[in-house]
Amino acid sequence: MSASGAVQPGPPGAAVGPSPTAAALSDTGPLFRPLSAEDEEQQPTEIESLCMNCYRNGTTRLLLTKIPFFREIIVSSFSCEHCGWNNTEIQSAGRIQDQGVRYTLTVKGQEDMNREVVKTDSATTRIPELDFEIPAFSQKGALTTVEGLISRAILGLEQDQPTRRAMEGAIAERIDEFIGKLKDLKQMASPFTLIIDDPSGNSFVENPHAPQKDSALVITYYDRTPQQAEMLGLQAEAPEEKSEEEDLRNEVLQFNTNCPECNAPAQTNMKLVPNPHFKEVIIMATNCERCGHRTNEVKSGGAVEPLGTRITLHITDPSDMTRDLLKSETCSVEIPELEFELGMAVLGGKFTTLEGLLKDIRELVTKNPFTLGDSSNPDQSEKLQEFSQKLGQIIEGKMKAHFIMNDPAGNSYLQNVYAPEDDPEMKVERYKRSFDQNEELGLNDMKTEGYEADLAPQR
Repeated sequence: MSASGAVQPGPPGAAVGPSPTAAALSDTGPLFRPLSAEDEEQQPTEIESLCMNCYRNGTTRLLLTKIPFFREIIVSSFSCEHCGWNNTEIQSAGRIQDQGVRYTLTVKGQEDMNREVVKTDSATTRIPELDFEIPAFSQKGALTTVEGLISRAILGLEQDQPTRRAMEGAIAERIDEFIGKLKDLKQMASPFTLIIDDPSGNSFVENPHAPQKDSALVITYYDRTPQQAEMLGLQAEAPEEKSEEEDLRNEVLQFNTNCPECNAPAQTNMKLVPNPHFKEVIIMATNCERCGHRTNEVKSGGAVEPLGTRITLHITDPSDMTRDLLKSETCSVEIPELEFELGMAVLGGKFTTLEGLLKDIRELVTKNPFTLGDSSNPDQSEKLQEFSQKLGQIIEGKMKAHFIMNDPAGNSYLQNVYAPEDDPEMKVERYKRSFDQNEELGLNDMKTEGYEADLAPQR
């Protein structure tokens, strides 16, 4: 069953005139400010707009802000003082991510029902146990909870029930029965699975156990299909035919992009770099002249290896922090002493030192408003602060720990300071990938032999 009849929050209406706040917005600093309760200058913009319920003028409030893991967002709230009608919604103002994301959450109790969820317009929501689906672009984006998603679906199905009972009684009875099943899920009559699939990669499901791994939540990143790219309004550029092959190994390529911090036009430099005792890597660096933000990303220049790689380093000396490190997008990181695991694709590809990666992990955890902001509980904040302190001790060399890099694609690297001899503190294991790991890498459906014969009948 589909929830295409879900409540559609109507547009706030045609703007009549912006308030003085909108005119002064560009003079107060960056357009998108980080979400913070201490930022007194971060005030919503008020716009007088038409109420679509009574057709008199109401007020729309717009807040342009930035949330980690979700880029820039626009939070809008409309209220009409004449008829009391109100509407809230959230829209992504950031760029579409390089990959889509799929969250699979096993809901077992009330704690899972209270998880915060960011659902964009392009996300599809499914509950397999009920064969229930909310299609993409059938609802506006929302910042809500798992319980809020179900409540929203119930309201959408109940919206036209009086008309259905009068016109199609049998269908109305079936929908009433299905609504009852959704209400049972709200009361946690039985565990169920919630899947949020967003090709844009801009949706988010809270992990209340951060920084520890969440056993109930599985996050999968995937490459968009041509149909999904077309749905998002993306169009792949046709490859240009070149009469002569160009050797670009010794050149630094430049292409235009937008700064991930202030969204201003910037340039990204790309270079293919050989790595001793490893393989070639592609380094992309962006430098914004407007805000000074600098970022770099590393991707493996080689193919997926036949075997996965697991690298275990026993950190015993502060000098270990200076080891060069290449973390690919498919690599996960574990620190058993802290019960910490960083999933695939988080932080992207990085070419840095061990100290640099650990500092990036600490910044990722401490700057997440969903875990340390106003909405977090004291126990969770205390746990995360303790984690940050222990991680700082490891960086300073005051605490010994094991650092594990697990890359199913085999494209990650950690420097061996004793090369070409074996490193007594480092263990490198090669292993055969499981079916699930091959599925995440898209290798199970990849056919590299005999595909010409399958294409011949299509021609």
